[in-house]
Amino acid sequence: MATSYGIDLGISATTLILILLVTQLIAFPFTILYGFFAKKWGAKCMILVAIIIYLIICIYAVFMDTVVDFWILAILVGTSQGGIQALSRSFYGKIIPKERSNEFYGFYNIFGKFSAIIGPALLGVITQLTGNTSYGVASLIVLFIIGGTLFLFVREKEI
Repeated sequence: MATSYGIDLGISATTLILILLVTQLIAFPFTILYGFFAKKWGAKCMILVAIIIYLIICIYAVFMDTVVDFWILAILVGTSQGGIQALSRSFYGKIIPKERSNEFYGFYNIFGKFSAIIGPALLGVITQLTGNTSYGVASLIVLFIIGGTLFLFVREKEI
């Protein structure tokens, strides 16, 4: 999704590749940092922090119109991407029954694939209907709000 948006902004393919690499380089230390803060405040808290950062990213993306804005957006994504992936998987592992973990991780993977379809589909449909990629990105805010709200009701097991 990010590369399509970057192309719409007129960013070259070479610059997009560089931006994506920098995002990954930033994600590595922030993943470790999320783990550190999760030990201090809990995985659930840090997952919610990441969801809030993604809400900010979506809002920022609506007003983005330069290459510098895209770099800032990529850096923001890097600050949360690895952390939310690692923490959500480990958090899920703590709340599912251990004797049925294979079955439950199967569901986890299926829903992950579903989200990989629904997000881009929503972005694409809204972009197509409005003719504006910014509105497509803004539509993702709804998914983060729904997911974050539902996540608030999940109880974290103490180990």
